[in-house]
Amino acid sequence: MSNWREKRLQEVLSNVSRETVDNLLGFEELFRKWSKAINLASPSTLDELWERHIVDSAQLFDMAPAATRWLDLGSGGGFPGVVLAILLKKRPGGRIDLVESNGKKAAFLRTAIGQFSAPGTVHAARIDAVSSKIPTPEVITARALASLSDLFVLAEPWLTTGATALFQKGRDYRREIEESRDAWVFDLVERASVVDKDSVVLQISNLRHADRNR
Repeated sequence: MSNWREKRLQEVLSNVSRETVDNLLGFEELFRKWSKAINLASPSTLDELWERHIVDSAQLFDMAPAATRWLDLGSGGGFPGVVLAILLKKRPGGRIDLVESNGKKAAFLRTAIGQFSAPGTVHAARIDAVSSKIPTPEVITARALASLSDLFVLAEPWLTTGATALFQKGRDYRREIEESRDAWVFDLVERASVVDKDSVVLQISNLRHADRNR
């Protein structure tokens, strides 16, 4: 058991079971194994995999403490989708849909979900191809996928019908917010990242087109 990893999770999450820690450690190991064959994340970040990717993903969980239905867009190497799926094992009724168009990455996601018996469904398809197939969740996540304006276009079917977004953004987030206001109106809460002082989690709700409010 890696004590510093467990301690770090306890600093971020309100309730961490031994099973959850073991599952996330197992996921870290699985991720490193697959990363030798396919590009799941930038090689430069692998030395800080636990903090930069796993803890960064886990912080979203307590930002929606009652949410049971989640959707992760562009899941890639499983951040935050697989991490959230593992955490949702301890939340009754919890489920997450993971959308990833890359076939090899989707295969990895399915392997991870299966290995840890996590309540997730992987959709190996483009986001616009599944928008009519996935019911509106309570929370939508996306990490390192697209600009905020583009994320709004991708997530519009769900964000305009009641979902709340938790989008992780880096140091240029303020510019992205301002650029998106030309086309969209939305409620916004900026949440500080526990991993990077220059990063935030943008909590967005009540998305609608700006031209419909003029």
